[in-house]
Amino acid sequence: MPAERKPMRYAHPDGYTGVCFDENGRFIVTGGSDGDIRIWENLDDDDPKSINVGEKIHALALRNGMLVTAVSNNTVQVHSFPEGTPDGILTRFTAEANHVVFNSTATSVAAGSSDFMVKIIDTKDNSQQKTIRGHEGPVLSVAFDPKDLFLASSSCDGSVCVWKIADQTLVVSWPLLTKFNEVSRATSICRLEWQPRIGKFLAVPVEKVVKLFERDTWENTDNLSDDSIVTSLNVASWSPCGGYVAAGSIDGLMVVWNVQTRKCVGRFRHEKAFRICAMAWHPSEGNIVYTDAEGNLGLLEGVLANAGSKELPSHSAANTFDDLFDEEDGDLLTKGINLSPPSPVVDDDDGEDDNVMGIVNRSRHNRAIEDDNSHDIGSPVHLDKLDNEDDDDDNDQTDNVRAAPVFAAYSGPVPTPQQKPFQPCSTPSHLLHRFMVWNSTGIIRCYSDEQDNAIDVEFHDTSVHHAIHLSNVLNHTMADLSQEAVLLACTKTDELPSTLQCIHFNSRDTNKEWMVDMPNNESIEAICLGQGWAAVSTNAQVVRIFSIGGIQKELFSLMGPVVSMSGHGEQLLISYHRGTGFDGDQCLGVQLMELGKRKRQTLQGVPLPLNKKSYLMWQGFSAEGTPAFADSAGIVQMLNRSVGNTWIPIANTRDHCKGKSDYYWVVGIHENPQQLRCIPCKGSRFPPTLPRPTVTILPLKLPYCQTSSEKGQMEEQYWRSVLFHNHFDYLAENSYEFDETAKHQALKEQQELLMKMFALSCKVEREFRCEELSEFMTQNVLNLAIKYASRSKRLTLAQHLSNIAQEKATALLAMQDEDDDFQAEPKAGYGRSVAEWNSPHVQLPAQNCVKKKECSEEGVQNCAEEDGDNDMDPEEAPYARRRLNPFNKDPVSTEKIIPKSVTLTNGMLARPNPFKVTSGGISPALAGGQARNTNILDSMTKTGKKSSNNNSQSASNEKSLVLKPLVTKPKAKQTQATLFQSTIPKSSSKTVGEKAIEARPTQSLIPDSKNTDNNKPKTGFQLWLEESREAIVAENSDLTEEEIIKEGMNRFRILSSEERKAWTERAKSSGSINSIPNAEDVQKRKRVEELCENGTENQKENSEEPESLAKKQKQEHVSTTCKLAAFAFKKD
Repeated sequence: MPAERKPMRYAHPDGYTGVCFDENGRFIVTGGSDGDIRIWENLDDDDPKSINVGEKIHALALRNGMLVTAVSNNTVQVHSFPEGTPDGILTRFTAEANHVVFNSTATSVAAGSSDFMVKIIDTKDNSQQKTIRGHEGPVLSVAFDPKDLFLASSSCDGSVCVWKIADQTLVVSWPLLTKFNEVSRATSICRLEWQPRIGKFLAVPVEKVVKLFERDTWENTDNLSDDSIVTSLNVASWSPCGGYVAAGSIDGLMVVWNVQTRKCVGRFRHEKAFRICAMAWHPSEGNIVYTDAEGNLGLLEGVLANAGSKELPSHSAANTFDDLFDEEDGDLLTKGINLSPPSPVVDDDDGEDDNVMGIVNRSRHNRAIEDDNSHDIGSPVHLDKLDNEDDDDDNDQTDNVRAAPVFAAYSGPVPTPQQKPFQPCSTPSHLLHRFMVWNSTGIIRCYSDEQDNAIDVEFHDTSVHHAIHLSNVLNHTMADLSQEAVLLACTKTDELPSTLQCIHFNSRDTNKEWMVDMPNNESIEAICLGQGWAAVSTNAQVVRIFSIGGIQKELFSLMGPVVSMSGHGEQLLISYHRGTGFDGDQCLGVQLMELGKRKRQTLQGVPLPLNKKSYLMWQGFSAEGTPAFADSAGIVQMLNRSVGNTWIPIANTRDHCKGKSDYYWVVGIHENPQQLRCIPCKGSRFPPTLPRPTVTILPLKLPYCQTSSEKGQMEEQYWRSVLFHNHFDYLAENSYEFDETAKHQALKEQQELLMKMFALSCKVEREFRCEELSEFMTQNVLNLAIKYASRSKRLTLAQHLSNIAQEKATALLAMQDEDDDFQAEPKAGYGRSVAEWNSPHVQLPAQNCVKKKECSEEGVQNCAEEDGDNDMDPEEAPYARRRLNPFNKDPVSTEKIIPKSVTLTNGMLARPNPFKVTSGGISPALAGGQARNTNILDSMTKTGKKSSNNNSQSASNEKSLVLKPLVTKPKAKQTQATLFQSTIPKSSSKTVGEKAIEARPTQSLIPDSKNTDNNKPKTGFQLWLEESREAIVAENSDLTEEEIIKEGMNRFRILSSEERKAWTERAKSSGSINSIPNAEDVQKRKRVEELCENGTENQKENSEEPESLAKKQKQEHVSTTCKLAAFAFKKD
């Protein structure tokens, strides 16, 4: 059969992975960076035996039932094979050992270390050691001479040396390699090897060739090369017969040569072009097992059988059938090639396989190998003898040569082994000392050794709870920690079920601990804690929710095997396998739920965007409650709620690693301040428990283009600020506390960046870009942009910006009109009183417009303050306290909103009077809105000279109310006037008519409630609610009248602006029919008009009175921006 490359399979995590056969070729033994030795019966073994020997394995060797490993604690230790019981430590180094090897009789072991030394240890008495010193760099590999006279070694100092074992003296040294400071940076590990049995040649992989050095003369007699090799060779390995050499390169190419003919007999390409770490020949069958740097295991079958057809030429395979038989069978036999059976050559480079098979007596050649106990299939004596005895048979059978089909190996996409479940912020469970969890609350360590099997819980803030020491009787492997409880879990065993244990240290009960056993067919795979709940996921793909006190609550099924779970507050994040990944990619999905009073699912079955050929390393939440995850490629991504719940990369930890083998272990993320908290790990993906690791803070950066330029830097800073302050909107929507000052500071920072980008665009004459930037600006900053464009003599740009400002203001006024109709007083039966609509949380139009504009500039769909007010139950007080934010850094904070005492007067019970204005020309609410709006960029604006005078005048006349008829103006003119000139009426002193109006009781201006209910037209919302009332009640039958109105408000707000306008028009048209004025109303209007006319006449008569009675009206203060804008567009 032809040589076949079997599909590779996962064996260990990425990193160096060693491999070898046992002496009989029955088992394949591998060791990797996870510290495990795995024993495989064959490549298809789905349940290999695993033996943990340390935290990381750098090399392994097997002979005579002794398994020798070089592990990360700088020791070389022995285990029995295949039992795996420890058999002591052979030797220690001051640095990690990089390679170990047995001699031919298994009486000695040689080990090379990064401390520049080579040690030869007697396996029976490890006190008998020989130390070889002479290398000036870390030792890469060592090799015993089969006759135990010499030892060869390669080093990072660039030399390959041969030492005499007896006196540890240098025999010869060749400067062949590139020099490096450490093993992890070396291009090749240069796995050299002596020819078995006779030791005539030493094979050394150097660059793109395998150099053969002859024994005794130490001359480079020949080089084995091939044109298909384009990168450096990493490892070389002799066949047991000594007739072939196989070599693997750093790009995944494997080549086999016939040493006698110096020709290539096979080329094989790694399916993913990964670096070949180790290669080993089967003792008798001519197969080669190999591993790569990603921890995968592969097998090449029939390599020597494939070599029987013909040695491959350097460039291409045979093109015709006659070329395959240009040599006689007897010539092939004398060259020592096993024909069992002859088959076409597998040449991955050419891709041309000739489907030809010769009929040869296979049992005859098998007998030749069995009779020769030395496994030397190249022995000319036996083969010639057989050839003479059966010469006639060969002549008869060569006439029967015929073509036969050959089935090519599958070369399509290869399924990726599914990632196993893990706990975030935990180290592998096979370690004796490990972290079970490390989060913002504390650390849980597990110690499992001969002396003690315990769990230690340590809190970062000792005021939360004191440290806890637990006995790990049930052998817990999973843990989570919060400020309420400690959650532990163990897997199912043959004797015990899978158990969940919770220690609720915030409980008032005497017994603070509870335990739950899972059903017999379920085993816990992932756990997490939230605020008042705990979640468990089992291998039955079922998620079980428990209360923090131990009550079983909801349960639901997952759509695939769980990978990890995380909890934060009311949020639950679950990652699971959506399907089978291919070519090294994991196919994961994510599910995000909220387990509060209103249970809802934010994300369901959304693919998790892992980097190519990577797997999930960490998942969790930021300190502010935003989901995030990190993959094995070092990419950290966060959920962007403002852009349809998409994922955005926020950091790349690999950019901060100094070495290729260095990694960062993520423990948490903070959005304010913007920090990624990690633990640096040198040469490993996870930290050791001792010495205690130090947390490092890495900056966050979005992968925007051209960040080296000023424009790219400001764009990245702006959008990063927008992204990391979206959590304010989430907290506001859910009625949590948050820092208002921090939110306003973030808005100020964003507007400053916009203004800088605007100035930069003006400088480079990009006026259209300036208009695009103005879309993100608030009204105040847009006025500053108009001012800047005017001073820069860009009048066209300033005109366009003013048009944009007018459009924004018009849109805001239209929205305010819709809100006024929406918040109008409902008719009888809708259960909301006039006092509730007139409560202080209903803002004046200008103030509400400003707040809505600020919220929309941050990309938020609904203003947080508006949602917070409208979602409040009608029975609650107007200023209800927001619920406590459990994720706030300072729980006892001064940021809490204290309810103000509000006294309801008769005036407040009436509808708002649209004719009331302050004597200063501006209402207090509007003044407050402008003051709040102008503090965005205080450092960039100038204070008007007359502001203090106007403010004092407004304060003195705050209580002087003037009743004037409403003057209707078109909205467009009003908007234009607000930008370029003052439209607020001038203040004036009280007249006799005004005093008379004030002297009248307020009730005289309030219409009768009955008449109001009967004569007032319905609003658009009331009409919509009447039609939608049945649908709301059908969906929620248990709602009260107030809750129905509240639900209707939420649904009406979701409607589009066109639909709401349509309902408003319907309400106006229906109301105009029924709005017939009463006689009493007509009389009241006449009295008001007469009083106003009298007041006007009195004003004219008293215009020349002393200054104390009639002061000259002062023109209202006009802002500097408005003056400059008006000046810039003055046509005269």
